[in-house]
Amino acid sequence: MRKKQATIIVTDDQEEILFAAKMVLKKHFETIFTTSNPRTLYQLLAENQADAVLLDMNYRIGFEDGREGIHWLREITTLYPNTCVILMTAFGKIETAVEGIKIGAFDYMMKPWENQKLLDVVEKAVSESRRRQKKPIEFSGEKSYFIGTSPKIKQAYSIADKVAKTDANVLLLGENGTGKYVFAEYIHTNSNRKAMPFVHVDLGSLSDNLFESELFGYAKGAFTDAKSDTAGRFETAQGGTIFLDEIGNVPLHLQSKLLSVLQTKTVVRLGESKPRALDVRIIAATNIDIAQEVKKKNFREDLFYRINTMEITLPPLRERKADILPLAEFLLSDKAEKYNIRNLEFATENLNWLENYPWPGNIREMENKIERAVILNEDGKISVTDLDIFDYTPEVKLEDDSPLSDMEKHAIEKALVKHSGNISKTSEELGLSRAALYRRMEKYSIANKNGN
Repeated sequence: MRKKQATIIVTDDQEEILFAAKMVLKKHFETIFTTSNPRTLYQLLAENQADAVLLDMNYRIGFEDGREGIHWLREITTLYPNTCVILMTAFGKIETAVEGIKIGAFDYMMKPWENQKLLDVVEKAVSESRRRQKKPIEFSGEKSYFIGTSPKIKQAYSIADKVAKTDANVLLLGENGTGKYVFAEYIHTNSNRKAMPFVHVDLGSLSDNLFESELFGYAKGAFTDAKSDTAGRFETAQGGTIFLDEIGNVPLHLQSKLLSVLQTKTVVRLGESKPRALDVRIIAATNIDIAQEVKKKNFREDLFYRINTMEITLPPLRERKADILPLAEFLLSDKAEKYNIRNLEFATENLNWLENYPWPGNIREMENKIERAVILNEDGKISVTDLDIFDYTPEVKLEDDSPLSDMEKHAIEKALVKHSGNISKTSEELGLSRAALYRRMEKYSIANKNGN
């Protein structure tokens, strides 16, 4: 999720209010200042071009008439007319808030607020501030990364933070969909090379004929379609980072060409003889057991040691179960913002399914399913049907080693008995839509004797 380049100031005499507001706003806006003393507003506003100020109307115990808020509202609107002021009060003094609107406040909010309401009001205020400034709303180049709390992923990110500050080559290992691209990007973003290019190359998709021209570039006339001198991916990444994805799929006869570039830190374009110096950080990734491929002589040992100065393994989602729901919420928020859809959430009764689904495609599968669900959703509730994971049945403990179909049948029959054949309650417990439940009952020839 990319943050809007906007500056928000929150002033309130209660530290818990300041903390809560900052936690909500910092996910969406680049710069958040908080202060419990309104007198510091002068300095904050002088040093920062604030788009919006969330202003409490009462600061002294026993004074609840909102007059202090009105005073500071007048000061801000006079000195900084482009800054939108949002008044906050916990005491329901609507008449004072209305007076504030007449004086020039952009809007007002009651405390405690709903987070989405807060975001909606602040986003409108930022848009209005930028309109007054005749400046477009921009997004920061910074990207929010979901890390998680599971020990394995925290260890991986801890190593990444250490290695990012160096120029050491990194080898990322892990199953398909575990987030190797995002992880490589994270290392680059936290490195001294972050202002320079981050170039991604899917080596698995390059044919033998395109391998050298794509990676190393070519001179005009080097081959039939070479109409002009063209830099390859390595040169494009000069000063930055090149991410060599699926390096385990590079054929043995081409590995020597890659090794030469890494060893000499130079590249020679096709059709030329002059080496060009490279200053590029290498991050490589693969989903295969590359050490085993080295033993089988399918991958060059010298290339293997050249690319894995530091080796980091990314765990599959099934090994970081505590992160599944928070990650899903993170992705849902990201996709909802992408498509400008408000008030989306996962259906509460389906959270168990979401957490226990095996996610064989890992993060990539979850992201794709959530994006599809966001696009197709109509009622604001994302269900297992929307996510297309309703064919998975949560683990059911049986006394024998029954096959999965028997387990599913048993779970349905047990739930039907529990709810006296009530289809709505049974489908809710199982995390299925009524239609999906009927399909399974037909599939397993389950009769609902007490049905309704």
